[in-house]
Parts: sequence; C-alpha cells; structure tokens
Amino acid sequence: MRCFKNFRLVLSSLPILFSLNCFSQEKSNMVELMYKQVDTLKLGLKVYYPTSLQKEQTYPTIVFFFGGGWNGGSTKQFETHALHYAAKNFITVLVDYRVKTRHNTTPFESLKDAKSAIRYLRKNATKLGIDANRIVGSGGSAGGHLAAACFTNESINEANDDLTISAKPNALVLFNPVIDNGIGGYGFERIGDRYMEFSPIHNIQKGFPPTIFFLGTNDNLIPVETAQKFTNKIEEVGSRCDLYLFTNQVHGFFNKEPFLSETILKTDVFLQSIAYLKP
Repeated sequence: MRCFKNFRLVLSSLPILFSLNCFSQEKSNMVELMYKQVDTLKLGLKVYYPTSLQKEQTYPTIVFFFGGGWNGGSTKQFETHALHYAAKNFITVLVDYRVKTRHNTTPFESLKDAKSAIRYLRKNATKLGIDANRIVGSGGSAGGHLAAACFTNESINEANDDLTISAKPNALVLFNPVIDNGIGGYGFERIGDRYMEFSPIHNIQKGFPPTIFFLGTNDNLIPVETAQKFTNKIEEVGSRCDLYLFTNQVHGFFNKEPFLSETILKTDVFLQSIAYLKP
C-alpha cells in the first residue's frame, strides 16, 4: 500500500488528529483530522479521498452524521457509504460529534458540532480539495436531523465559530431522518419549547437544497405522514425533495442489505441528476 504525494501535500498544514491510514488502490486514502476542541475534548473527522486525487482540482464532498438519538452512535455506521463515494471521485467525511452517553451533552451540542464540522470543511476547502459549493449533508435518524438542521437552523452555534462561514449543505441525503421535534414529534421531551428553532420541518425556507429522503413505512419513530408533509413543504417553496418509501420496513432498514445497496444506488442517481456525480 502507498499514499500518493498529492494527498500528503493537500493535508500537510492541517491539524492531524490521528495517524494517516492508507487503503488499497481500489478503495481510498483516509486521514483523521481534528475539526474542533471543547475544553480537553478533541472532535475528529475521517476524510476519505479518491485514489485519483489531483492537487489542483476540487471535489464534491459528502458529509455523514451517524444516528443514535443524539445519545450514542459511531462513525462506523457510514463507512460503507464513505468508501463507495470516495471510489466515485467524491471526498467523503465521517463526523464524530458529542452525544449524551459519551459526553453527557444535549441534542443542542450535537447540532453545534455538526455546524462546526461543515464550517471547518468550508474554511479549509482549498487545502482539503473540497468544492465549497457542492457539499452534501447526509445522515441517518438523529444524524439526518443534524444534516437538515445545519441548513434550517440559524440560532444554535458554538460560541467561537466564525459565523461568516456558512454551515448550510448544498444538497441533502437523508435516511429516516428526525425532522419533526415539535409536540408529538421525536425528541420533544428533550427539546421542549425550543423545538421551533431546532426542528427542520418548522423551518423550511426558500432556497432549501435538493433533497432525497428514504423511509420505511413501518418506521415507529418517523411517521410516513410527517415525511410527506416535509416533502410538500419543500416543494411549496420551489425546491425538490425525492421521497422514497420502502414497504413494511422499520427504522434503520437502510443499514442492511438489500436496502443498503438499493438506497445507495438511488442516491447515485440523485447525485447524477444535480451534476455532483458523473453517470
């Protein structure tokens, strides 16, 4: 195995959190970077690069947030997706963020971290080889909420974030995402009366990014009616939301075959339709 020279040059001036890992030529090259430090806690990104990376070129980038109800979870959830899109000439990013079981934090800290991560990628886009105008936010369940809320929320930010740098994704790929935190929605008991700022479905606005949304019809956390309402609201402001319902499937269905491959293939078609991915 080897790491190509351009890969080292692109990353040479960035804070390396852990050692560089080299995968086989047909997979990708990955580095772990620190995007944020809170007191003594260092939060990291796993950044996967195409093996054909060219130093002077910028690449569309897809950023994955794991699910787990803002309570737990691991970046391992989207490793398959990261390798798939790195092989398709994307830069792919797995974000670690604060959760209750490991950091004794609330969903608000999770969202602060998600927005900090995207700001970090935009701030360092040139060094990282990222096309700052083609950043896709993606995630499952609570991670899907974070991806969407990075666009819909304006008020919840880390105190030392540079707010002149946008945390808004340019497109969204959502796997049974938590989109309604209002009364009767997921997480209301933790969000409380702040749901109007935290809940994506309550903050749809003109300019909402093109979105693809996957949901099982037997999901016990995200009702089909909520997904349809979300889709309708996005279309009402003139944007696009492709909703795919999977009959009799439950929450988290996309993590296992055959639905893992099926949702990835549908995402490929979606990304091709917005000119982020070549056919």
